[in-house]
Amino acid sequence: MRIKLIAFDSMGVRSMATFIETSEGTFFIDPGAALAPRRYGLPPHEEELKTLREKLHAIYDYARESDYIVISHYHRDHYLYRVGEEEYYAGKNLLIKHPRVFINPSQRIRAYVLLEKMNVKNLAKSIVYADSTSMKIGRVSLEFSHPLSHGQCGSKLGWVLTTAITEEGVTAIHASDIQGCLCQDSFNYLMRKKPDFLIMSGPPTYLGEDQRDFTNLETLLKNIKQNTVLILDHHLLRDQHYKKYFEKLEKLNTKVKINTAAEFMGEEVRLLEANRNILWKNHDQR
Repeated sequence: MRIKLIAFDSMGVRSMATFIETSEGTFFIDPGAALAPRRYGLPPHEEELKTLREKLHAIYDYARESDYIVISHYHRDHYLYRVGEEEYYAGKNLLIKHPRVFINPSQRIRAYVLLEKMNVKNLAKSIVYADSTSMKIGRVSLEFSHPLSHGQCGSKLGWVLTTAITEEGVTAIHASDIQGCLCQDSFNYLMRKKPDFLIMSGPPTYLGEDQRDFTNLETLLKNIKQNTVLILDHHLLRDQHYKKYFEKLEKLNTKVKINTAAEFMGEEVRLLEANRNILWKNHDQR
């Protein structure tokens, strides 16, 4: 199994786009990217717009190569939704969040637009509603969680699926938008798993004090399998001060390596959204 992290918040865009190569085919999980329409009361800076274009082109390239596309939920940073992007679903096997069950109104509409209006239901080779399912594809096992809260329990933002891929005894879990196990249900689900590689959205600390609960994440980290690689990114990397949380977590289990997606891929961390105020200040001073 080979894991490539294509686009993440630590790389300058809102995304958790992850490409996994196996002996039985390639899986592209959450192939989308977007920008915050407003941050600090400011629109995206030109540097963010440039980076988004670059990351979307990378996503398009990997989408063409993929055999399976996974959509954990229908927030626009997690799937391709723009006019013309439907072509990247053509001929693909889709493993997607159920478009009508355990879904909030805005995502239900987006799922309908994707499948019906953009005709993806006919363009795709196959479509499986993946909620609570498991399957084998040759030597590769896949398991999808039951719908988990997008962040805190009962969140109005809806539900998401986690994806577990296992090959030759090695398991990678993509835990999309559970926000560091803010909900006990998400925590309980991951505590039962023993991944070798865990890709997780961290708590959205930039949204305020009530979003800075690391209790479940800390307990998970203390009990996770030794030598697990933990990628902690997405919402947490919208905080200019994310490093102080990393430093605290790293002390809890020195046997677990914690990385941002950018660091794992050998790239420099680029906090573009978190530093949008600085980008605009420097722009105005030119």
